[in-house]
Amino acid sequence: MATNRRQARELRIIAGTWRARRLRFPAGPDIRPTPDRVRETLFNWLAPVIRGARVLDLFAGSGALGLEALSRGAAQVHFIDTDAQAMAALRELLVEWRAEPDRVETSRADALSVLQRAPAAKFAIVFIDPPFAAGLWTEVVSRLERNGWLAPEAFVYVEVPVGTALDALPANWQPWREGTAGEVGYHLFRRVEPTTRGTHGA
Repeated sequence: MATNRRQARELRIIAGTWRARRLRFPAGPDIRPTPDRVRETLFNWLAPVIRGARVLDLFAGSGALGLEALSRGAAQVHFIDTDAQAMAALRELLVEWRAEPDRVETSRADALSVLQRAPAAKFAIVFIDPPFAAGLWTEVVSRLERNGWLAPEAFVYVEVPVGTALDALPANWQPWREGTAGEVGYHLFRRVEPTTRGTHGA
């Protein structure tokens, strides 16, 4: 088992500056990368807004979502994860791929602890892909909204087990797109200010 966990796994970047590059990441019990076809669908949805956006990749794991965002022109991505091995691999990869230092921030930290304080600047896109068994997503979305992490019309992506009731979301988060892949349900929400709620269609 320990040997298997040390073995690296591999994903590819789908589009953008780093298109077709392979990223290797350590196997681990809590690293569950978003499949290629789901990432492709997600970034098709985000295509109109990804370039120039500030992105927060919570529970980053392999880093695939944040790396795809950087490849497609995001202004900055902040990766957060508690896994020391995964974060070390991600930092090495960012150096190898010559990511611009001012476009990247990496934090080995607990996402809930980070979200407990106010950010230096707001984010236009947030990825939430926590370990399913931990049931963290409800508190994560609450802290994002309560502590001022989100831009006025931010997009928030959430991965949860299929069939999970998403009834604990802030009232001003509108469903934008959704889909399923195997046992995973993936959902994109758009945050709206209370004064503009209901003016944006899906």
